[in-house]
Amino acid sequence: QVQLVESGGGLVQAGGSLRLSCAASGSIFSINAMAWYRQAPGKERELVATITSARSTNYADSVKGRFTISRDNAKNTVYLQMNSLKPDDTAVYYCRVQTTSGYYYWGQGTQVTVSS
Repeated sequence: QVQLVESGGGLVQAGGSLRLSCAASGSIFSINAMAWYRQAPGKERELVATITSARSTNYADSVKGRFTISRDNAKNTVYLQMNSLKPDDTAVYYCRVQTTSGYYYWGQGTQVTVSS
């Protein structure tokens, strides 16, 4: 089992920045890939960014050049640095980890609201 706790969400004006954190505990030795998803009101959950155990990254087209995903294995934490935020970035952001055995675990979500 892996437990995830997200933090760092909040209200920010358009053009501003936020940094999300997701700390893992439990069976952390089995964590492989880590990712951030988001879900806006009335929309499906969508992938924002992923990072593998080798620190290879991938981003949704809508956030490329503005968001950066990173991980600190010593702290068992994944981060999402969000710059140049837009109102369309408003959503609940979730972190997800995949274990080496192929299981997925989700965090509880953190609200990000970008005002125009």
